[in-house]
Amino acid sequence: MIDWDDAFDNSSYVAGSDALPGRWAGLAAARRKQGGEIDIVYGDGARNRFDLFRPEGEARGLVVFVHGGYWQKLDKSFWSHFADGPLGQGWALAIPSYTLAPDARLTQMVAEVTAAVNTAADLVPGPVRLVGHSAGGHLVSRLACADSTVTARLEKVVSVSGIHDLRPLLETKMNEALHLDAEEAEAQSPALHRPREGVALHFWCGAIERPELVRQTRLISEAWDAPNTYDPGHDHFSVIGELGRPGSALLAELLKD
Repeated sequence: MIDWDDAFDNSSYVAGSDALPGRWAGLAAARRKQGGEIDIVYGDGARNRFDLFRPEGEARGLVVFVHGGYWQKLDKSFWSHFADGPLGQGWALAIPSYTLAPDARLTQMVAEVTAAVNTAADLVPGPVRLVGHSAGGHLVSRLACADSTVTARLEKVVSVSGIHDLRPLLETKMNEALHLDAEEAEAQSPALHRPREGVALHFWCGAIERPELVRQTRLISEAWDAPNTYDPGHDHFSVIGELGRPGSALLAELLKD
């Protein structure tokens, strides 16, 4: 029998992971001091806010980064330093928060992130590209499904270490907060949907992540006939740090023409 709690346990298998949120928060706070439009409202909820960072001159388009935390932790304030990557290539970056479990179910989170992307797109002209990590990887993949109501300007989605078949979560302690049932798990699993036509897709994860995250990446890549990358030397946390590093392979994939 598979121990699904262990299968999705990223932190226990990455040394020093407990210190990472504090490090991210410090880097993000320092970046916000350089400027940005903070707490733009996109909905009625307390967490329905996003931060927007613009490059000098006219933006080539909009990147939206959706954070992870297994739908239960973190918010937009931990990731502002990622702006250095897209801005250096002339793209604006929006980072939304969204209501977390147990206060919201995944269906609501999908709707909120859709609203965040659409509101940010109203502020920045041009193509829209989405990148999400872990739970955020699930959410951006869900927005890439054929039934999504996200902006028609959506051009590309890169899901990093995403969870694309939610049904195993029904067997985890995590579900005490998520309150998934079989119907919602199926309805909100991107791998069980068809992808939206005309959107470029790429599925990415660290090569040394937990086997289940590697499997989830391979699963949707095969289901959607989309390319994937297993980034050498990267674990579940280091892999997304590449988004803010100019010249990284992840950033190049997200922003290439």
